[in-house]
Amino acid sequence: MNLTMKDEILKRFLLAKDNPISGQFLADDLGISRTAIWKHLQTLQEEGYVFETIKKKGYVLVGKPDKVDPARINSFLTTERFGRNIHYLDEVTSTQSIAHELAREGAVDGTLVIAETQTKGKGRMARPWESTKGKGVWMTIIIRPDVPPSQAPQFTLVAAVAIVNAIKSICKNFMPSIKWPNDILINGRKCTGILTEMLAEMDRVDALLIGIGINANQQQDDFPPDLQTIATSLSIEEKEEINRPQLVATILNYLELYCDQYIREGFKPIKALWEESSGTIGKQIKATTLREVIEGKAIGITENGVLEIQLENGEIKGVYSADIEIM
Repeated sequence: MNLTMKDEILKRFLLAKDNPISGQFLADDLGISRTAIWKHLQTLQEEGYVFETIKKKGYVLVGKPDKVDPARINSFLTTERFGRNIHYLDEVTSTQSIAHELAREGAVDGTLVIAETQTKGKGRMARPWESTKGKGVWMTIIIRPDVPPSQAPQFTLVAAVAIVNAIKSICKNFMPSIKWPNDILINGRKCTGILTEMLAEMDRVDALLIGIGINANQQQDDFPPDLQTIATSLSIEEKEEINRPQLVATILNYLELYCDQYIREGFKPIKALWEESSGTIGKQIKATTLREVIEGKAIGITENGVLEIQLENGEIKGVYSADIEIM
């Protein structure tokens, strides 16, 4: 874990759940002086955390800024690896770019890059991604599965299953659905995009960078006019504010679980979970690939994650990569 001493202190307050903690306990527990504890508390207060002093008992955390910082994410984590090494930044060009650099420098499996905003967030096919400051989840996780490059695209589907199940466990007023291959929709509007990039040698994956952008707490007027009819957020649909650190940690919990299951058991169990949450299967769709436009009924995905489309004449075509429009 790469928590700083300040984050270690904050983590203890988050886990204390409104119970007071004495400065002496913190000093003994962390092996630093009472003065050092006080200085770290001062820094946390400058960052927007509010502490109340209770006579003869210590400090209570009574107010938190809305940030996706490491300590708050860590307080919800149940993973062994994913999210145990976090690079948290206020503003980046894109978390994907930072993750590329870290992966090349040897970042460990499960390393997370997360930011409050991105100035050049990107989706598939280098499209720009709107990253409202402090309102969404903008993150990239570096994973190092021992698989051949041909299996890399399936991790986008693994990530989609993890995100959908995380959202379902936190939000109760709607059902998200997966639009093949990399979008999560709510009532037909996009709330999440996934971008998987690969660093690889000829016969093995060195690292996969799974970029995830989630509209969490935006309201309709936070979106540019051209997105207001096609985008939504979890908060709009749930009708209450989303705890972003909890959402991040829950995604990581599911993602580690499903990545490990995929490595251990193959794609079959993931395929079943994906189809269960699919908003594409059974629908008439138009798939625009680099070479052609295919119209037909989406009938399922193969063991390799390829979308199968049945044409009007009964022929079945497999699509590896495309823009999908539901007719």
